Amino acid sequence: MVTMSAFEVLGPIMVGPSSSHTAGALRIALVARSLAPAPIIHVDFVLYNSFSRTHVGHGTDRALVAGILGLAPDDIRVRRSFELARDAGLGFSITEGGRNESLHPNTVEIRMACEGGASISVTGESLGGGRVRVSSINGVRVDIAGDMPTIFVEHRDLPGVLAALTRKLSTANVNIATMSTFREERGGRAYTVFEVDEPVGSRLLELLGATEHVEFASQVNVPGAAGAAEPVESGLSFASGSQLLAACGARQLSIGELMRAREAELAGDVGGSLSPDAAMARVLEVMRSETTEAITRPKASLGGLLGGQAASVAAGGGTGEGGLARALLGSTLTRATAFAMATLERSATMGVIVAAPTAGSAGVVPGALLACAEATGAEDAAIRRALWNAAAVGALISTNATVAGAEGGCQAEVGTASAMAASALVELLGGTPAQCLDAASLAIANTLGLVCDPVGGMVEFPCQARNAMGVACAMSSAQLVLSGVGCPIPFDEVVDAMAAVGAALPATLRETAEGGLAATPTARGGCPGCGACA
Repeated sequence: MVTMSAFEVLGPIMVGPSSSHTAGALRIALVARSLAPAPIIHVDFVLYNSFSRTHVGHGTDRALVAGILGLAPDDIRVRRSFELARDAGLGFSITEGGRNESLHPNTVEIRMACEGGASISVTGESLGGGRVRVSSINGVRVDIAGDMPTIFVEHRDLPGVLAALTRKLSTANVNIATMSTFREERGGRAYTVFEVDEPVGSRLLELLGATEHVEFASQVNVPGAAGAAEPVESGLSFASGSQLLAACGARQLSIGELMRAREAELAGDVGGSLSPDAAMARVLEVMRSETTEAITRPKASLGGLLGGQAASVAAGGGTGEGGLARALLGSTLTRATAFAMATLERSATMGVIVAAPTAGSAGVVPGALLACAEATGAEDAAIRRALWNAAAVGALISTNATVAGAEGGCQAEVGTASAMAASALVELLGGTPAQCLDAASLAIANTLGLVCDPVGGMVEFPCQARNAMGVACAMSSAQLVLSGVGCPIPFDEVVDAMAAVGAALPATLRETAEGGLAATPTARGGCPGCGACA
């Protein structure tokens, strides 16, 4: 079943430029920080694969340091993390580990030296859209996604230790869902990971930590994790597009209405301190800001490739005599294009955006949806319902394929965003759930095989132009379907094809800046400010 919250798809609200390489990296560092047994005095970040190749242009290095400092993904101070670390007396180094095919494309090992001589190493993977997983602790293989409350315990490998730990959990009325123990050698250091059904309090951690032969016990907090296995009501659960349509039919709800009802039933506070409705209103608020700021107040991007393009498109798109919109895109698509490009410009200056579903594709959904809403006079309630719809489509693709460019190419990012936007537009304009998924299918079909080749390793070019293309794809897909032109291939099969194509793409075409446009002589010789291609 789809277990993720809508706000893992339309989110995180974050500082750009990349959800996987910036927000995801920061979240891995937050997890590592939470596992440190004492205050951290020095940390070495060892980056692999896509992280190693593109960390400067993506702000990965700044984000990792920000996470160790405890900053949130949407804290504008992320861009100043190096300075803040120096002020706090935190030493750090960045090491490029290069390519390692045995590791996830977005992998970082965080080696922390703590006060009192303690040390710990945490390896994490950024899975796309800001979601992360811990894959090893002190070199011992683990698999922690944080979908359930998780406790990490370091202890000696001696008889009776595990029994004492489980007894204390039982006494505290905490039910163990899974338990995995790893050891370095017989009688040496060992690590046990408990996934439990109940919330973990500080008192419980103190009790576990006081157990004989236990070094320390810590809760593993994984930001952005689903937090619940499935909705309380099984009638709101779905694992595929066909199941989503069946659920909508059974309850006589639109996709957006069903996704909102599902969110309300999720166990845990999925919207943070906000209710689901208030959290979605916050998403809409940030989207309105991100789509307009760069048009009215353009700024130069980190890498110097962006700054003012959105304003140029908006200024040249008049519908009067001589206006480009009249001859080419039309007023609504021109507006949508400018909105999408503005979002990427804001992201590339490390401004605050909504990853939808990623930062590299963040302009497509708000660009298409807000421009269409302006043209039709849609009220906020209808726009939010369409955003719930987009979240459902994005959650299906995230679950059954991927939204990470490092795993599936740009088809996984802009292609997914186009599918989300196409489906949302159909709902906004009164289409049926089946028509929504038909439009999403067409959008994926029209972006299938799109490679991820960021020039200079920066989320700037061709990313901004592909977001512009994404809104055109979404809008044309929506219009085709609402005009009676559907997709002959079912949505679920289209998503499966997307996953297969992504897996077939070579690593050079999956966000490593080693192929495609990023490998052209001009790109390698003239990228300002980055140095990732040197």
